Amino acid sequence: MKPLFLTLALASLSFAALTPEQKEIDFRIQAAHYAKLYAPYEWKIEALGFDVLNIQPWLARVRATTNDLDFYEVCAEYAASLKDGHANFFFPSSFSASLPFHVDIYDNKFIIDSVNRTALPIARFPFIIGDELVSYNGKPAEEVAAAAERTVYAANDYARRRIAAQRFISRFQESFPRAHEIGDTVEIAVRRRSTGELENYTIPVTKSGVPLETHGGTLPTPAFRAAPLRDNHSPAWVTALADLQTAVADAPELAVLGFGTNPGFPRPAGFQQRLGTLASHAFFSGTYTADGVRIGLIRIPTMSPTQGTAAALTQFQTEMAFFNQNTDGLIVDVMRNGGGSVCYAEELERRLINYPFDAVGYELRSTIRHVNSFKSAVDLAKAQNAEPHVITLLQARLDQAEQAYKENRGRTGSIPLCTETLGLLPHPTAYTKPILLLVDEFSASAADGFAAVLQDAGRARLMGVPTSGAGGTVESRPMGPYSEAEARHTISLGVRPKAVTVPGYPTTRYFENVGVHPDIPWNYMSIDNLLSGARNYTDAVTGEIVNLIRNPR
Repeated sequence: MKPLFLTLALASLSFAALTPEQKEIDFRIQAAHYAKLYAPYEWKIEALGFDVLNIQPWLARVRATTNDLDFYEVCAEYAASLKDGHANFFFPSSFSASLPFHVDIYDNKFIIDSVNRTALPIARFPFIIGDELVSYNGKPAEEVAAAAERTVYAANDYARRRIAAQRFISRFQESFPRAHEIGDTVEIAVRRRSTGELENYTIPVTKSGVPLETHGGTLPTPAFRAAPLRDNHSPAWVTALADLQTAVADAPELAVLGFGTNPGFPRPAGFQQRLGTLASHAFFSGTYTADGVRIGLIRIPTMSPTQGTAAALTQFQTEMAFFNQNTDGLIVDVMRNGGGSVCYAEELERRLINYPFDAVGYELRSTIRHVNSFKSAVDLAKAQNAEPHVITLLQARLDQAEQAYKENRGRTGSIPLCTETLGLLPHPTAYTKPILLLVDEFSASAADGFAAVLQDAGRARLMGVPTSGAGGTVESRPMGPYSEAEARHTISLGVRPKAVTVPGYPTTRYFENVGVHPDIPWNYMSIDNLLSGARNYTDAVTGEIVNLIRNPR
């Protein structure tokens, strides 16, 4: 006879399967959310040729599924087909699995770039940084990554492939339906860089959480995710629009190295650090000298600082005042910045651009909730005796939201979400010297917009690879009552100040999918840079900022 606790534990995992009718209902709810909420619908048809509302082929696949996991996978592929870093589909699973080493894509190969030597002592596992992962459980690494890529949410093809590579070593069923299909060990083949020989290893797997296996079951409607960051430096009628101001790419599976406060490259010689040593620091910053010029460096790791926006902005403007007095040029690092608050990003822009400029506007896919938010903003402005022109501008936005709400999939024009107009003025502490902005394929969402504004204002030279292309603001909603899944939607389209023409896309002011393209192309993800400990990148950045200081545009 089984112990009572074991019987209860087994019973808790014995879910009944969703019926075909329940699967179709939940899938139709997912599609209905896109019909109602999804702002880039027309853009995806124009730019990608993908119509998310043509659901007949997807319904056929839903009806053909024989278990809940297959159904979840169809839903995930449907969302991923939008190639949108914001349009995510999340599963009701806490399961994750990880391996004690790290792999990423360098020079189009799957290269080991970190090894946990506690778990994998070098005497038994002699592969090292720079060696290539060739196969995974008997299948070519390229084949495994390509299969995983079908359910990766990313607007940028390069970012999508790198996220898929993370699933070799870090699997979250929340976003990867078949993450649990892994044993207690995996078999890998590694090509040693030093000899070219293939070596086989058995690697232990660490697991946690409860996997959702064949059946998900009939479960309650899930709760919403946490409310978006509210900006405590904004007037009340702006704060009333806070639910519209979140622009962040949420990738729970993302295990790419280099996220966080510290830069992903080594400190230059003679670097004197200022911020970044305490939890209260929202930034990493410091100074150094090269070729006779004084250089400042500040890393902005997120547009959602845990320290609070007011505290973060105080730190930032203190750094700008210092840099104005003590540097000849500034490096600003927004690599691996996943975005956050649109309003916070605009305030950072005001502290970097020392003349009037235009911010990103947003074409909002209007719903009654959004109409209510604008109406609340108007009422608060009137109640607090805002200046007449402010009330007039807010009323105009309300009129746009109401008009778009009445139209067939109507969107507003390009409107500001945080200020009275798209034209912004510099903060008194704004930095005045040349700026080099570092970007990569994980500079996403509000960080995409931040890069677009600095480039279009002619304020900074951008170095790196095209940004993520997650171009809008987002909200999350439960997908359906049976699957207990949750979906995030892009509810607006970001509109940069100037139009751009880049290969593969029509001339446009949208940065969804397009991203923001650098003035100075430099791909951090090369094997040579990896083996140099990213010193090659540090040297290249220093060379570019020195050149910019000596030859300002």
